Amino acid sequence: MLYRMIHLSALLFLLALAVAAQTAISLTGVVLDQNEAALPKARVTLTNVNDGRKQTVTTDANGAFRFDKLAAGAYEIKVEREGFKLTAIPISLGARPPAPLRIVLPVAELQQDVTVEAAAAQVNTDTGNNQDTVAVDRELLKRLPSFDQDVIGMAARFLDAGAIGTGGATLIVDGMEVKKAGVTSSAIQEIKINNNPYSAEYSRPGRGRIEVTTKPGTPQFHGEFNWTFRDARLNARDPFALTRAAEQRRMYEGNLTGPVNPASKDKKHRFSFLVTAERDEQDQQAVIFARTPSGEVRQNVPTPARDTEFALRLTRQMSERTTASLHYSFEGRNARNQGIGGFNLPEVGTNSLFREDEVRVNFNTIISPKLVHQLSFLLGKYRAPTVSVNNAPRLVVQEAFTTGGAQADFTRTEEHWELNEVLSYAHGKHFIKGGVQVPDYSHRGIIDRANQLGTFYFASLAFYQLNQPFTFIQQQGRPDLHFWEVIAGTFVQDEIRVRPSLNLAVGLRYDWQNHFGDHNNFAPRFGFAYAPGKARKTVVRGGVGVFYDRSGPQPISDILRFDGQRLRRYVLTNPGFPNPLSAGQTLAAQPVSIVRFAPQIVLPSSLQFGAGVERQLQKGLTLAVNYVGTRGVELFRSRNVNAPLPPAFAARPDPNFSVIRQIEAAGRSHSHSLEIALRGKVNKYFNGIVQYALGRARNDTGGVAWFPANSYDLRGEWGRADFDLRQRFLVTGTFKARDYFDLGVALTLNTGAPYSLTTGEDNNKDSFALDRPAGVGRNTLPGPGYAQLDLRWGREFALTKGKKDDGPKLAVKVDAFNVFNRVNYAGFVGNQRSPFFGQAVAARPARRMQFSLSFNF
Repeated sequence: MLYRMIHLSALLFLLALAVAAQTAISLTGVVLDQNEAALPKARVTLTNVNDGRKQTVTTDANGAFRFDKLAAGAYEIKVEREGFKLTAIPISLGARPPAPLRIVLPVAELQQDVTVEAAAAQVNTDTGNNQDTVAVDRELLKRLPSFDQDVIGMAARFLDAGAIGTGGATLIVDGMEVKKAGVTSSAIQEIKINNNPYSAEYSRPGRGRIEVTTKPGTPQFHGEFNWTFRDARLNARDPFALTRAAEQRRMYEGNLTGPVNPASKDKKHRFSFLVTAERDEQDQQAVIFARTPSGEVRQNVPTPARDTEFALRLTRQMSERTTASLHYSFEGRNARNQGIGGFNLPEVGTNSLFREDEVRVNFNTIISPKLVHQLSFLLGKYRAPTVSVNNAPRLVVQEAFTTGGAQADFTRTEEHWELNEVLSYAHGKHFIKGGVQVPDYSHRGIIDRANQLGTFYFASLAFYQLNQPFTFIQQQGRPDLHFWEVIAGTFVQDEIRVRPSLNLAVGLRYDWQNHFGDHNNFAPRFGFAYAPGKARKTVVRGGVGVFYDRSGPQPISDILRFDGQRLRRYVLTNPGFPNPLSAGQTLAAQPVSIVRFAPQIVLPSSLQFGAGVERQLQKGLTLAVNYVGTRGVELFRSRNVNAPLPPAFAARPDPNFSVIRQIEAAGRSHSHSLEIALRGKVNKYFNGIVQYALGRARNDTGGVAWFPANSYDLRGEWGRADFDLRQRFLVTGTFKARDYFDLGVALTLNTGAPYSLTTGEDNNKDSFALDRPAGVGRNTLPGPGYAQLDLRWGREFALTKGKKDDGPKLAVKVDAFNVFNRVNYAGFVGNQRSPFFGQAVAARPARRMQFSLSFNF
């Protein structure tokens, strides 16, 4: 199948080349760093020396840029990119187009100030330069509040939960889909969300993926080292804790880059390195808020964890046109007492270990000024065992407490390979890109020793006191499983500059995953950008595209493990307690539960469409108003297709089995959103992003592991989506009034998400206490809103005399999260039998303080 996709990609690419027509005079080129690596997001400005008119474009992921329909005359081309020296080149255009330019930017001195405000907000007709993109560069990352230096998590606030796939948000690092960044936060150069939302190059929409660009190696030595510290004595108390938890967190991280052979004078074959390292020491505590027969339980329990990361990247200039790099990363962590908190008492905790090693190889070849080839290959391996702290049967009293043992002994192993190959071709008005992507080709292993002693489920505290569980689950048999998961895709797209005021993007993508029998997952994409008038300060932009989801490894492992033979899963209804079986009965004689795919199951898909208007209000400030709609079809969900039949609920259709969990693609969703985004330098004090969204999302499924209240009647499941937030208001940026008044700001306001009302009983005997009162639909109860303001104050000090921007510097930073200590309640209970019915049982973190020291040179 993989070879077929490669052939299909090649065929589509050749067809696209065949239709590319010879065009009028244009100026094209590519922007590179000193190691000949492509520089995306470089700002290229072309100025007509005679009349002063300017045109500005931004280089794409391959560093390419293009200007069309230029008159003969004298021009100046200026290239700006953060971290590099501004480069200006005079150009004289005649009657014939010049050869493509090849512009190499020298690295700026480390302390050189780089003005990025204007470059961050400039409307143009590039289809991938939508102004509702959230783009945070390195300078802004240093100034924004980020909890525990998690800069990716800070930017993830702008993701749309409705655009995220089953496996979570897609992470793209240096053009390749991966599972983690592979470098520390200080080595991240830029983060983007919603960049080019209808691009065929990616499997998910723009607000369902995070694009990360890491720092390149440099021919000079540069470094940054950070120390971050938090202590609970400076924090507010969790509202559900009796006392303030004694917590502390210490983080040490940094990066060093420079030449491998600094004495070498061979500028054509440079060899540079980048080293990153991080040590994270967490001494946190979980807050327990539960109700047992003895009364309310409020307790703080230590949950210590240690995490170590290391990465080394070597970059070699093989020739004037070819750059190769080798990247190795390591992560090792251990955590104790995990899974404790809320209703979970200390005895149900687990201890876990994790180790992962990855090697990535990249090749970037400029075949010609018009043709660029990029190849990335990744090898990785990890092992993650989890062990229960207490070895005893688990007792779950719904929305009251959980005790006994965790029954969660589990080991995961994985050996994975990834491939990303992209070929880009610029020809006249066309910029064509095509490639093959294999984001997951993995051999996975599982040793499942969970639930060997069994788990009892009680509908309420009253039923627990009567020793009347409604379900008992236990596993026996072979715990080990090995299987392959393969995910692959191929794409081709053509960005067409029809005229200077109109750009089109047409693309086609194909996605495939093993274990699924559908082979018609073609996803067309289309986008346009039109700037009416001569000033071109207003751009009308829109697009439409089909996006396919993936199942992830968990459903595949479930259907392979729980097939009724390998690992036998027994689900008993109305069992005895503490002995689930009557005298003389054996577990082996009971019907087993199985997991299976629905016949002819397919991968879910969604249609996303949208249109909007962008306006250049002033230099460096844009306003974008966009509407985005989504239609999801054949979405994942689970059903018990062997539940007892109504109305008596007395017998299962197939008495040879207990629960038959059928994973099917039969759900649907609708969503609409109107977004207003102000981006750039709003006034002389504030620079950043202000976004307001008014939306609505409805569906009839909560995901691949979700079960309906009634597996035979899903009419009541259509309602507000779990992630339906009607209004959202986000502010991210910097506020500066004076040298000592420089604040990074992150403000989040949103209305509440819904939750469901349930009876807390299993009256239909389907082994799930998800029943709702008659006539009550899913997600009918409104949750409370959320508000949080985070601030960062920082000050940088020069450590040597001389010019302000020369030499090493030391920076002091103070972060405050949830500055006003607002209690953002969470975990509202809709179970009518719970002692906490209608109440919140958890809250988002109270006010926390964080201190950081940073040294860079």
